Amino acid sequence: MQAIVFGASGGIGHALVTQLSARNDVTCVHAVSRSPASSGPNIVSHTTDITHEADLAALAGSLKAERDIDLVIVATGLLSNDRGLSPEKSYRHQTMDAFEQVFRANTFGPALVAKHMLPLMPRSRRAVFAALSARVGSISDNRLGGWHAYRASKAALNMLVRNYAIEQARINDQFIAVTLHPGTVDTGLSQPFQSNVPDAQLFTANQSAEHLLSVIDNLAPADTGKCFDWAGKQVPA
Repeated sequence: MQAIVFGASGGIGHALVTQLSARNDVTCVHAVSRSPASSGPNIVSHTTDITHEADLAALAGSLKAERDIDLVIVATGLLSNDRGLSPEKSYRHQTMDAFEQVFRANTFGPALVAKHMLPLMPRSRRAVFAALSARVGSISDNRLGGWHAYRASKAALNMLVRNYAIEQARINDQFIAVTLHPGTVDTGLSQPFQSNVPDAQLFTANQSAEHLLSVIDNLAPADTGKCFDWAGKQVPA
């Protein structure tokens, strides 16, 4: 099996690459990030920005000579940064700049990954496309409001992956496309928001990667188009 992980320089992405590369059933892991991040005997590092379509087109071209990619994981995401971006507490705090930044990273980038990677995936055996989402992207489970750009970007991502699931099922009835909620993970994305998270509910990147790969391994074609949390429970739309 060949796998490709986008966001390989992030905490969860790096852990996914490391754990996949150690598996006997994985022959090669393509580690994709904006800067070289991972190395190993069966790891191939690629420098690609998923928000630049020309980068993704070039990556896809370089992979066409490879065997089919059985597993694609998009482990990128943006919630806040040190340049003034932070989750909105009210609609009054919404800005076009924030929406553009968050949607570009959380929705548009993964959508372009799908555009260029889905054609490289098998058409006659099990294949999985998975993108990291968040429970706060659930519309029916939204009890607190706020975090407008982030919530909306993840809800939109969930819808896009549902679309890909429907489309790919027409050419491969063993294809699975899902979004995954990793829980609260001790990474740069969640660090400013960990103060109220109990220790037992804060995962290390390695724990999160282990959980996510277990969920992926246990997915069936009937699960395609859905969102699952780190424990394998479906997250409502």
